[in-house]
Amino acid sequence: MSTTTPATEDATVAGEAVVDLSDVNFGYTATPVVEDISLRIDQGEYVAVVGPNGSGKSTLMKLMLGLLRPDTGEARLFDEPSHEFDDGARIGYVAQHASASKEMPITVREVVRMGRFPHVGFGRLSAEDEAIVDRALETVGMTGFKNRRVTKLSGGQRQRAFIARALAGEADLLVLDEPTVGVDAESVDAFYDLLESLNQEGITVLLIEHDLSAVTEHAERVVCLNREIYFDGPTEEFVQSDALSRAFGTAATFLGGSR
Repeated sequence: MSTTTPATEDATVAGEAVVDLSDVNFGYTATPVVEDISLRIDQGEYVAVVGPNGSGKSTLMKLMLGLLRPDTGEARLFDEPSHEFDDGARIGYVAQHASASKEMPITVREVVRMGRFPHVGFGRLSAEDEAIVDRALETVGMTGFKNRRVTKLSGGQRQRAFIARALAGEADLLVLDEPTVGVDAESVDAFYDLLESLNQEGITVLLIEHDLSAVTEHAERVVCLNREIYFDGPTEEFVQSDALSRAFGTAATFLGGSR
């Protein structure tokens, strides 16, 4: 990206902690949802969080992003308490089934332009802002769809549009919550190729994913969770470990769509 704030430049130093959880415990009731979690994600990593349904993956993500506060322990985001972090432009979030209201006639370009709003406030986008939007669209291969309504896109195209919005915001951290659910197989391959390319450019990628085959093929590091962490390390070691069967409680295999 051509323009960065001093804070963003500092954040892109390799090895700096983007997410840092220390002895985190949290429960919506007296029963803990995540327990004794210590986890650090450094700038430039590509980390996938896997686990069975109800294992606490989404809760863990919310704790990382400051949407929830730990009952005990500490959660930090870019070296600030996560719940106090307010520089949303540094985080790009792509939800499962990311979409726009069917009643909202919003185009792909308009979605991507939203990524610049934290930088310009209520002001108009400058020519430089518009150039950043154009580059984001080009990066994700959506230039040819820029005037199409988001509601008319396929699932894979829609996810690319929302990634472009994050890129237009010049995010340092890209967080994706099961982003390929309902996306066709061909688009899934292209989607992960895009994530890999963005990560190689220095963007930190945090992926919550149910597709274990995709995780083991693309992520560099795997965190296997079921309330507590069963494994945290290189993907190759995860494949060879028994963490999957212990966390899932079954003879789970690395098949697409496994949960």
